[in-house]
Amino acid sequence: MALDKNGIAKRIAKEVKDGYYVNLGIGIPTLVANFVRDDIQVEFQSENGILGMGPFPIDGEEDADLINAGKQTITARPGASFFDSATSFGMIRGKHVDLTILGAMEVAENGDIANWKIPGKMVKGMGGAMDLVASAENIIVAMMHTNKAGESKLLKRCSLPLTGVGCVTKIVTNLAVIEVTDNGFKLLETAPGVSVEDVQNATEGKLIVEGDIPEMQL
Repeated sequence: MALDKNGIAKRIAKEVKDGYYVNLGIGIPTLVANFVRDDIQVEFQSENGILGMGPFPIDGEEDADLINAGKQTITARPGASFFDSATSFGMIRGKHVDLTILGAMEVAENGDIANWKIPGKMVKGMGGAMDLVASAENIIVAMMHTNKAGESKLLKRCSLPLTGVGCVTKIVTNLAVIEVTDNGFKLLETAPGVSVEDVQNATEGKLIVEGDIPEMQL
């Protein structure tokens, strides 16, 4: 059975280590803060100038002045700090973020990512995506394995305008956990009830399968 968005976020939360500074992109990545273990210390950063984001607020307790980069209402943990965008991007460009979690429309087998524009559709701009992928050394992509038409989003080459080149290290989809290697996509885990064949059929790019593939532990 394929994961939903919360399931993807829950699996990615297992990649977050004690002491990490983590940037959460728009979409599925914002859900990761809801699933990080309580016994580790993690600082979530949003590029609009917040360090110390907490999980989403309970209905009725939202503060319209407290938002993330995707304009969603958030909470702030005790000790959180607020600063201008120049300081925020100084943190990003200075490589002070240990893990960046982004959504994507396409990822290529060499680690290229396209996540900001579909030609012919109105966009507000790239935002901080290019800075994040250019500066981060550990990028995990959270995405659905296929689009609404059932076509693979894990490709030999991206067809959409690129955000970054050769920068993605790992991908967690509704079907699998995949590492990006010099030789292509390497299958690490399958989602509960999803077979290796299911993942192969949904992946256009080269998929490396070695040995027995374990099922995700959520």
